[in-house]
Amino acid sequence: MLADQPRMNFYHSAVARHVRPGDHVIDLGTGTGILAAFAARQGAAKVYAIDHSGILKHARRLAVHNQIKNVEFVATHSRDFKPNERVDLILHEQMGDFLFDEAMVPNVIDLRERLLKPGGRILPSRFEFFCEPIKVKDDRHIPFIWELNVHGYDYSCLERSRPQETQYYQHASCDLGVLEHFLGKPAPALTLDLQTLQEADLPGEIRLSRTVENAGRLDGYAVYFRALVDGDLALSSSPLDPGRAPHWGFRILRTDAATFAQGDVIEFTLTVEQWTKPNTWRWQVRKASGSGAATLRQNGA
Repeated sequence: MLADQPRMNFYHSAVARHVRPGDHVIDLGTGTGILAAFAARQGAAKVYAIDHSGILKHARRLAVHNQIKNVEFVATHSRDFKPNERVDLILHEQMGDFLFDEAMVPNVIDLRERLLKPGGRILPSRFEFFCEPIKVKDDRHIPFIWELNVHGYDYSCLERSRPQETQYYQHASCDLGVLEHFLGKPAPALTLDLQTLQEADLPGEIRLSRTVENAGRLDGYAVYFRALVDGDLALSSSPLDPGRAPHWGFRILRTDAATFAQGDVIEFTLTVEQWTKPNTWRWQVRKASGSGAATLRQNGA
């Protein structure tokens, strides 16, 4: 994460823009303390650097080595943190590969409701969540086992014994060489702002429709996110963004292979039991128009 230059440049710029001299700041999940250090160097009067792992012993040593002052390292879970004051800003990096899977929403909302001053800021607060139909490059494509025919040895009979574990239908990668293209034009499936979001605002189901612009085989749906600050500062985990933050993996919700022509319409339904637990997610794809319109048998649904 520390060697991820887009990530570190994003946070350095965001802190420079939004931490003001005299601010009191919470750094949620401080790790080695670098974001707390950015805030202290920007003039924050007090930074509470919270982490419930053993890494704080290294964070304290690094702060001394780098002559960072005004940072108090607190070894606790954020939900148990109870200072005597409210703060001006909550600084965090709680995004998982699936955006929601590191409990960003419940943890930040808890701190916001208990400890953020009226008019206080969350950095970053605005996010876009994407689920986009993709084609994997042919030399990187890994079919389901029942789709295989290896030199005449046919595996199709195993379709009757499809694995029930959701993990089998997910794939993680940080490799920009995996994907060939999106089938449609990407657009956010969800937009959210942690300044105002309530957990109950997150839907239990998302329905998306994409008109195919780039014909080809549908191999699944890529899950990724963008974090936004001001109008021009963004952090992306998109698999087709050459400037993406590389330490985040993009996740692929795999589907049975199907070929789509330009102009076909693909409908996608994502059903979520718990946003923090992607293994509870289920999905289904339907070819809504074009030749052979039908609901495809999907994995995870």
